Parts: sequence; structure tokens; C-alpha cells
Amino acid sequence: MILDRIIRFIGLIFFAIIGWQSGVIITQSPSPLQDLLALRTIVPLTVVGAIVGWFITPWLTTRPAIALMRTMRNIPIEEVVAGGIGLALGLLVAALLTVPLTQLPDPFGSLFPFAVSIIAAYLGAMVAVLRREDFIRLFKRIRGHEPAPLVLTPSTLEPVSPRALLLDTSVIIDGRIVDVAKTGFLNGPLLVPHFVLNELQYIADSSDALRRARGRRGLEVLDQLKSLPAPKLKFVDIDVPNVHEVDEKLIVLAREHGYSIMTNDYNLNRVAALQGLRVLNLNELANAMKAILLPGEHLRLRIIQEGKEYDQGVGYLDDGTMVVVENGRAYINREVDLVVTKVLQTSAGRMIFAQIAS
Repeated sequence: MILDRIIRFIGLIFFAIIGWQSGVIITQSPSPLQDLLALRTIVPLTVVGAIVGWFITPWLTTRPAIALMRTMRNIPIEEVVAGGIGLALGLLVAALLTVPLTQLPDPFGSLFPFAVSIIAAYLGAMVAVLRREDFIRLFKRIRGHEPAPLVLTPSTLEPVSPRALLLDTSVIIDGRIVDVAKTGFLNGPLLVPHFVLNELQYIADSSDALRRARGRRGLEVLDQLKSLPAPKLKFVDIDVPNVHEVDEKLIVLAREHGYSIMTNDYNLNRVAALQGLRVLNLNELANAMKAILLPGEHLRLRIIQEGKEYDQGVGYLDDGTMVVVENGRAYINREVDLVVTKVLQTSAGRMIFAQIAS
């Protein structure tokens, strides 16, 4: 807050000077402090400049700087280093080309070196970022650290250390992770940072009854996970300074430590995946494990309610998949034999259309 006011005050003085000088130029007065007619133009321009400077200076200084810092924080360090090396190489190539280009006749001799410098710097940074993995392998080979090809012998077939999983609030409250953990498919340790635990406690202490119930369920799920012999549940005291959002903290930790993220949050899933992080989504797992029925297959199902369209009936498979039955309204609360006519995959899950078997 203090820094913002200091920046605003500096901007106020700077733009007030600009307003004063603009007034002097407009009035062309040799001594504006003694010319009352000129002051009638200079003073309003100075006041307007000061007001403009007070309001727009943060948008020209601190706001872009903060936005740039947030953007740079989300860029992997490998890309930053590769981009810097590529930029330096591009500028070096441009410097070598500058000498012959300056010998060209005007205006080409002055324009071409500048244009070539911009193009070479951009191409160098872009190529380095896009081929950063190749650069890393090249540097390792030059330094003699290129790993030898792995030959699978009985002595090398050792268990690979599993990657730790960061749990977010949504997947803990959901509760299905307990059932998945009991099956033994999760090998890595489950990590719950303290800021996630604090968010769960905050939800559990909410004045809203529904949120309070969700928070308490999340704490109960953690108790159940802690009682399992495997995978191990660990509460870790790690945090990300200067980052307030829980999702953003999880992304930074996953990127810095090589963790995976387990979540049910669609937005967190997309943002983490765009940054190249490994994300396990229980909703996607549940959709993948649902029974696959093809058009023409038969099944027996109990119709429990009406559908949205005329004369439709609706039933559900054991995994929760909705089955829409044409002309099934007359069979509500009855088990009938059906024939699958169409299978529709949506973002919410799989939907099956069927008709009464003849």
C-alpha cells in the first residue's frame, strides 16, 4: 500500500511537469510565472497532468510488473534458461551480420541491422524454447554425463520409486479416493500440504450447513486414509510464499518437486495439464471404468422415472450411467429387457439410449 502511494506520488509529479511544459509550449510565454494570461492555460494543464499521473501511474508501473511476475512464476525454469540462451545466441548472430549490413546505402544501412537484430533474437529464443530437451541432452553429452543405454538384467530390475501425489481439497471431500486407495492401484505416497488441511478446516467451521458437512467429511476421509497401511498419507509443512490461491500453490509445488496432482476440479486439471504436469482425475477414472455397451446389445434394467421427452423412461446402471428408454414410460417401476440403440459420451459422463426388446 505504501509503495503504491509512493509510485502514484512520483507519477503525479512527473505528469504535472509534463502538463506544465505542455502549457508553456502552447502559450509560448518566455516567463510563464509572470504572465497571468499564460497561467490560465498552464495551471489547468498542470492540474490535469497531476490527476492523470495519480490514477494511471500504477497501471504503467506496478500493475504490469505484478502481472509479469505471476506469468514468469508459472513458466518452467527450463524454458526461461533456454529462452535466455537462445536470445543471447540470436543477438550474437545479429552482431556478426551488423557489420556488412551497415555498408548498405541509406536507408537500408540503418534499418536492416535493427530489423535483423529483432528477428534473430526472436528466432533464437523461440527455437531454444521449442528444442530445450535436445539442448539439455546435447549439454549432457558434451560434459560426458549422457546416461548409458539401460540394459535390463536381473540385477537392474529393481522397483522404481513411485511419484508422490498431491491431494487437493475437492478430491478429499469427494471421498472416492479411499476406495481407490484400498484397491492398491495408488503406489505413491499421498501428500496433503498444510494449506490444504487449513482450507478443509475452514470449510468445516463454515456457518453454512452444507459447506460444514463437506468439510467434516473431508476430515473423516483423511482419517480413513491415514489408517490404511498403503499408500502412506503424509501431512507436509511446505508452502509457496507470495501465492495465496490453493490451486496455484499446488501447481507450483508439483512443478518444482516433480509431484503429480490428484483432483476432481476441472479448472485445476486443465491449468496443470497445460503446464505439462501429471494430473490424476477421479472423475475421468470413474468414466473410464464404466461398463461399455454397444448398440445392439441386450440388458435388463429397472425403469424408475419419466424422461424429459414424451413417453420416455429413465433407469440407471450399477455404476450410475443413465439409460434413456424410448416408450418406457408405461414400464416405470418394472424391470424390462432392453436393446441398446445409441451410446452418447458427454462431458458429464456416458449416456445410453435403448428401447424395449421385442
